[in-house]
Amino acid sequence: MLLSNLESVPGHVIRRQIDVVYGSTVRSKHVGRDLLASLKNIVGGELTAYTELLEESRQEAMNRMIEKAQQMGANAIVGIRFSTSNIAQGASELFVYGTAVVVEPLAAKLPDPFPAG
Repeated sequence: MLLSNLESVPGHVIRRQIDVVYGSTVRSKHVGRDLLASLKNIVGGELTAYTELLEESRQEAMNRMIEKAQQMGANAIVGIRFSTSNIAQGASELFVYGTAVVVEPLAAKLPDPFPAG
């Protein structure tokens, strides 16, 4: 699956626009992570527990979006955007969306100039 935050995929032409696809996940803060983050706030620096939580959330939401696009027959998603919102105290949603499309390369792939052999 080709992914692009642009409205196209460089080196490809969009042959068919399918539909908007999205993926989301809602995560709550972990008490242990909160305690460590509070301590880290005192001395400053990156809150790595939250960084990891956000990375996991982004990946899960992306995987869900990609799965929907594949089910629709797409081989690319363009115009990808992320959004976050607070759902409840201590819980946030990470939402990702884009347009599922079918793309083809502009030019045929060139042969390998150094074939194994």
